[in-house]
Amino acid sequence: MRYRIPDLPPTQWHTAVIEVEKSQFLTWVCHAPNKEAFDALLQAAKTAHPNASHHCSAFIAGPPGEQTHIGFSDDGEPGGTAGRPMYQALLGSGLGEIGCVVTRYFGGTKLGTGGLARAYAQAVNAGLETLPTREIIERENYLLRVSFAHEAIVRAWCDEQQIPIQHVDYDSKGVGMTVGWPQDVPLSLEALENRLKMPLTIHKVL
Repeated sequence: MRYRIPDLPPTQWHTAVIEVEKSQFLTWVCHAPNKEAFDALLQAAKTAHPNASHHCSAFIAGPPGEQTHIGFSDDGEPGGTAGRPMYQALLGSGLGEIGCVVTRYFGGTKLGTGGLARAYAQAVNAGLETLPTREIIERENYLLRVSFAHEAIVRAWCDEQQIPIQHVDYDSKGVGMTVGWPQDVPLSLEALENRLKMPLTIHKVL
């Protein structure tokens, strides 16, 4: 599976600001490969803006469509008017491993439930518009054994195919190379075998 994630290092947030009926909505977005990364973002938002009216939030700590490691909170706003619209905006973006907090400063004008839902979704989308992202490819590891003489050829082929070599070990019989094969690509070493002019032995690493 291939999908995009926020291209942000740990403890670095991407932000955006919108104003709706004099209420200010400050959006914080982070890379959230796990809930702990999202929790750090939420705490940072609360620490930076202790006097804000609300810190509503949503996160998907996994690939798009993740059903277990997800969450959202209205943080005192009427039920269903903040966290869920925020989550739906994240889900609709097709991004994975993402967390978002929207900090609201109440401007004195009530927006109503529909207006709140639209404002929180709009705040998330504003943050996503300029969010830097990168592609992630889910992979399975396979152990490939070759002779010392063939190591350079295999390395060059893997580089051409953009297949990362995760680990290499050497023994008296040759070289063991653990490669990260994309899950969405059928495993085939025919082209490499043709280049080496010999069959290869490969085992899935559990």
